[in-house]
Amino acid sequence: MPVIPLRGITAFPYMVFHFDIGREKSINALEKAMMSDQTIILVSQKNPETELPTREDYYDVGTVARIKQMLKLPGDSVRVLVEGLSRGILKELVTELPYVEAIVEEVIEDDFPEIPPKLEALTRIALDSFEEYLSLNQKQVDDIADSVESLDHPGRMTDMMASHISFKVEDKQKILEAFDVEERLSILNDLILKEIEIERIEQDITQKVRSKINKHQKEYYLREQLRTIQEELGGDETVEDEVADWLKKLKKLKLDKKVSEKIEKEILRMSKMQAGSAEAGVIRSYVEWVFDLPWNKYTAGKIDLGKAQEKLDSDHYGLEKVKERIIEYLAVMELAGGLKAPIICLVGPPGVGKTSIAKSIADAMGRSFVRMSLGGVRDEAEIRGHRRTYIGSIPGRIINGMKEAKAMDPVFLFDEIDKIGADYRGDPASALLEVLDPEQNKEFTDHYLEFAFDLSKVFFITTANTIDSIPRPLLDRMELIEVPSYTEYEKVQIAERYLVPKQKKEHGIEAGKLAISTKAVHDIINFYTRESGVRTLERTIARICRKAARKIVEKNVIKVTVSPRNVESFLGKKIFHYDTIEQEAVVGVVTGLAWTSVGGVTLSIETMSVPGTGQIVLTGQLGDVMKESARAGLSYIRSIADDLGIAKDFYNKGDIHIHIPEGATPKDGPSAGVAMCSAMISTYTGIPCRQDVAMTGEITLRGKVLPVGGVREKVLAAHRAGIKKVLLPAQNEPDIEEIPAAVRKELEFVLVDNAKDVLPHILTRKIRKRVEKKK
Repeated sequence: MPVIPLRGITAFPYMVFHFDIGREKSINALEKAMMSDQTIILVSQKNPETELPTREDYYDVGTVARIKQMLKLPGDSVRVLVEGLSRGILKELVTELPYVEAIVEEVIEDDFPEIPPKLEALTRIALDSFEEYLSLNQKQVDDIADSVESLDHPGRMTDMMASHISFKVEDKQKILEAFDVEERLSILNDLILKEIEIERIEQDITQKVRSKINKHQKEYYLREQLRTIQEELGGDETVEDEVADWLKKLKKLKLDKKVSEKIEKEILRMSKMQAGSAEAGVIRSYVEWVFDLPWNKYTAGKIDLGKAQEKLDSDHYGLEKVKERIIEYLAVMELAGGLKAPIICLVGPPGVGKTSIAKSIADAMGRSFVRMSLGGVRDEAEIRGHRRTYIGSIPGRIINGMKEAKAMDPVFLFDEIDKIGADYRGDPASALLEVLDPEQNKEFTDHYLEFAFDLSKVFFITTANTIDSIPRPLLDRMELIEVPSYTEYEKVQIAERYLVPKQKKEHGIEAGKLAISTKAVHDIINFYTRESGVRTLERTIARICRKAARKIVEKNVIKVTVSPRNVESFLGKKIFHYDTIEQEAVVGVVTGLAWTSVGGVTLSIETMSVPGTGQIVLTGQLGDVMKESARAGLSYIRSIADDLGIAKDFYNKGDIHIHIPEGATPKDGPSAGVAMCSAMISTYTGIPCRQDVAMTGEITLRGKVLPVGGVREKVLAAHRAGIKKVLLPAQNEPDIEEIPAAVRKELEFVLVDNAKDVLPHILTRKIRKRVEKKK
């Protein structure tokens, strides 16, 4: 029989319905059917957009129908009225031109003399669900339910219900392809329940929208009444008055043309809105933010270099490089009359005064000071602000800081820039690239303001404990100034000049009632604090002040004196004990130097040869880099065994054990390489090592000694431990100038290029070369 494909609809048996056709093949198929027995098969297309469908585009099951009436319409289309007869299965296409004809297997449904109980139950459930669907869907005709209930065949009843519910074509096709009536009813029940749930949700949403509209209408009416009452009473200013006031302020500011036009546009938008509307609140907040910014306001005036230097010296002891850089910048500003502000990054351990020096810089320059902590910041909006499309949006913390500064040229501190984070909300470090670039920050754009704001006059300072975690592009935009850890002498000066007077004042102790001797301060620093900065030192002095205040109040003591003899009565037993050198030379023990976050320390590196198979044993919680340095040193010793006077196969006769005490403390880094190599040479040659000599340096496989960092701190640790001679890599010679002059006078420095150069200074006697006897 002829095939007519349907687009977007599904035909069911025993249903009478009409549809329009316009495709040439479908019209030819219709004419062929009219000339024969008026029977066709109606098959749904899988994709209704397909204009010329093939066999793959048809579903396998359709409906055999009889043409009851046809009517030609304008535009070469035909309207057809058909009646479904039965289900039909497409077996094979006979021809596709000039119309589609196929062999069809007709599926005739059996009658039910007696309906089984399960089928009866499914039918009742389907009817109840269908009635509930009709009650929710107002588009359906009221008498449909009666028509469905009048049918006594469950299969036909299912088909009729399916044809009147707005299922998708794929879902209706599932029902059509279910030849078993029980299966067909189960599918129908599932689909009706789904449609009922959708209808309920739609009604709920419609009801909420309707109630919101009613609420807004009521609010509008009440606002209009309130506005009329206010006008009658002569109360608050109207929107027109507010807009006029803003336009006057805008004119006085004399802003850039683009910025002025942007703000004026927002103000004029406000004039067209109701005063209490939500959008008016957003615009009012935006305009107020704009007017709160310090447009064309500057605090920097005449620069007095002498006063600036005096201010920096009075607030901080030491930090000469930082002070020198600031004074240089001020001098150039005075001569040039204007200069792009630098971006300075102060790098150093905690507690050395990085944050406080920034405040002193602002005071010395006569500028306002703003601090923003970046520790843990992960949201880009913290820097650039939120877009105004978000509810409760505000500018970023940079624009907020400029508002607080009330000037266009403050000193702006980004604290802890090395601890900035990133996540799905953006990368704040990338947002800072624009802020900290002198070539770009003239036109910094905040998402909230949506116009360029000039940050070129701002003096940006950043602080960090380490540069390792700072992104390279960000690091490239900053001038690094290292703030080193304080020496013991510097800590004593800071304590006596700043910390002790400050704590006396805070604890209400009058001048002359508490005296802390210089030697007592030395003991406090050496035995009760171990840090790079002075934070713990300040807390310890505060503890002494509390004890002294109690004595003054309880026992009416006239004066409390703290000396090395009684410091333990104030602070308890000593917490730290610094290493001191052994006086006698020892085989296999060398003093190395290391740098930690709290300054330099000495390391007693011990080696011992024990019976074994040539293994190297490393203990003391050493890191991978340190282990590799030890192995490199051993390989170097094997390569020069003859020069050291030891057998070439020495490593096969025993194991070498390297241990660094204080095993609970992790240790890593390449700077102990030359010390471990020297200790192993002492063990294998049996020559004792001098204990008043310390060394540092990285070693290569060929024995070359490479430069290391932290020389200043390491040398100070050696001096504190009583070391007399320090061996340093030759390339570290410039670092000696950074060491305080008082320390340099008491130490002898030896520069070495090769591990062999170390041996005459560390071993107590010369090494005899090994000469093999010829047979």
